Amino acid sequence: MELIDKLGLVYIRDKKILMARSKNKDVFYIPGGKRESGESDQQALSREIKEELGVELVPETLQHLETFVAQAHGKAEGVKVQAICYTGEFKGEPKPSGEIEEIAWLAYADRSRVGNVAQILFDWLKERNLID
Repeated sequence: MELIDKLGLVYIRDKKILMARSKNKDVFYIPGGKRESGESDQQALSREIKEELGVELVPETLQHLETFVAQAHGKAEGVKVQAICYTGEFKGEPKPSGEIEEIAWLAYADRSRVGNVAQILFDWLKERNLID
């Protein structure tokens, strides 16, 4: 089994979750990405969020939320993605940047618009009454 290791920021406002969609992709996903060699989770997530959303994470607010694993969207069967999810605060207002075409505040009703690992996250958040 191939495992794609990713870091994600779970940011909820008014019981909706901030999600991002890359250019030429058909689903939204958890903002974040892969770590580069030698980076800590915090360093990688901070870099990715700056690249994707144009905001600065506040390092001392980052807390591990949960890790989710699912079939990778658009990849061969058996290719899994592992999303190590953190919550945290940032400075600024997020806007699409770099490879991101659009960001959106999604509710549970939007679950069909997100990738596989994000669907598991949506279920997890809904069970805990964190999103509507």
